[in-house]
Amino acid sequence: MIQWRKSSRSQGAGECVEVSVNARQATLIRDSKDPSGPHLAFRHDDIAGLFARIKDGTLDL
Repeated sequence: MIQWRKSSRSQGAGECVEVSVNARQATLIRDSKDPSGPHLAFRHDDIAGLFARIKDGTLDL
């Protein structure tokens, strides 16, 4: 069973993502409004690189 978690900073309006980290070296991300819907899977090093680029301003989201 996948253990999903939501940010403690979520506003409660259901507009957030949930994250799960599994032993197969994957980080899973899904829309909290559709828990039975699809999810995205990223390798740990790929998602860490994405977050680093967002934080340092390389990606302007």
